[in-house]
Amino acid sequence: RLGVGLIGGGVIGNAHMDVINNLKDKNNLHPVCVADCWKTRAEEGKAKIKADHAETDYRKLLEHKDIDYVVFATPEHWHWTMTIDAMEAGKAVYCEKPLTHTIPEAQAVVKRQKELKKPVQVGVQAMSDNSYISAGEAIAGGMIGQVIQAQIEYVRRYPANAGPWREPALVAQHQTKPADLDWNAWLGSAKKIAWNPNHYFEWRCYSAYSGGICTDLFIHRITRIMKACNLLYPRRVVGMGGIWQWPDGRDLPDNVEMICEYPRGMTVYVLGTMSNRVRVDHIIRGVDGTLFFNAQGWIAKDPDGKVLGEHKKTGGEDQNLHHTNLHNHLRNGEPLNCPIELGLAGVVAVNMANESWRTNRMMGWDRKNEKMVPADLLNESHEPE
Repeated sequence: RLGVGLIGGGVIGNAHMDVINNLKDKNNLHPVCVADCWKTRAEEGKAKIKADHAETDYRKLLEHKDIDYVVFATPEHWHWTMTIDAMEAGKAVYCEKPLTHTIPEAQAVVKRQKELKKPVQVGVQAMSDNSYISAGEAIAGGMIGQVIQAQIEYVRRYPANAGPWREPALVAQHQTKPADLDWNAWLGSAKKIAWNPNHYFEWRCYSAYSGGICTDLFIHRITRIMKACNLLYPRRVVGMGGIWQWPDGRDLPDNVEMICEYPRGMTVYVLGTMSNRVRVDHIIRGVDGTLFFNAQGWIAKDPDGKVLGEHKKTGGEDQNLHHTNLHNHLRNGEPLNCPIELGLAGVVAVNMANESWRTNRMMGWDRKNEKMVPADLLNESHEPE
């Protein structure tokens, strides 16, 4: 029996509560505790999954000895502190994507994980779709030849009166802070400000707590390509976009795209229009063919359209499967579908894109010092390694 604790009772937290309820009997789970700095949410979460306890301080949750793993569904700026605290309390971790808010935070988490050897599953649940492992095997076997480019997207269309992640009804209802919500605890390491319902309910719009489209959405997509093409840290990254449609006080772009160049000699393009949901194909281009991802898995074709190979997926982009993978890892050592190293590599790519957008400069990865710097300060090759 695996004891589970959940930190965060918002929208994503409730999605994880649904998973816990779905898997409670099938996977023999024991919901031990729900924590949230808003007491009402903690109590509602406890009732929803029939947990034993509710806490308003997540550290109290970590004191429960019968918890085997903890799920974090909090704003990004809390991920690294909570993940390290959980590992130090002897718990395994399911951390919602991205692994952390910043690159140094992700590096600190990875360093501590190597020391403590506690399992960390990063919540990019598409990694529980075996299409990307299968594509990686086909590419490594030479099916489409030398890979030179990939493209993917995460697009949406928000209403004109409420851009990405805006919640006008919730904001209007909570102009006064709920009496049982610990606002300073929610802010954590972020700058201390007076109660602001926009920041609380719409935190993905603000760089103090989130990286917006890049960290919340692109992390889902770039990780797929990284898995299929065996990529880690990019050589150079450009982020382009702006606050095009909703100049409403946000300080992160409402439409953005990024290009990552990797040392193996390929680029990855990610589109992120929030004003238009027309998609582009999810494909990987090689010199001898192209691999197309589809709803069934993938199909690869040569330049004349001849089928080179195809894959019918098992699994899918499913939190139930992603939790189950962690359960199987804890019980019998099944490899994690999104381990911490892959989580760090994703954080590097999307943070470099945001920094490029913010500074108007192409960013490069300084491999010697393991940090991002303006690309023109590095003497990096344009040839594959």
